[in-house]
Amino acid sequence: MKTKIWAVAMASILGVASCGDTLGQQLLTGGAIGGGAAALTSNSIGPGIVLGAAVGAAYCNTYPNDRMC
Repeated sequence: MKTKIWAVAMASILGVASCGDTLGQQLLTGGAIGGGAAALTSNSIGPGIVLGAAVGAAYCNTYPNDRMC
């Protein structure tokens, strides 16, 4: 259980830290990180990719001047 929590926490941090400059980059990096987090936690990869892409794009479009985006 601790391994899953650690993996999800690290994936979340990396997801915020690697947004990208364009919408396409934000979708790709968010999707890759979401899919990786889902794989690490033995969950469905497809929904992880979709959720990661949505969160990555939404965060960077909400906070465009954030130093992480």
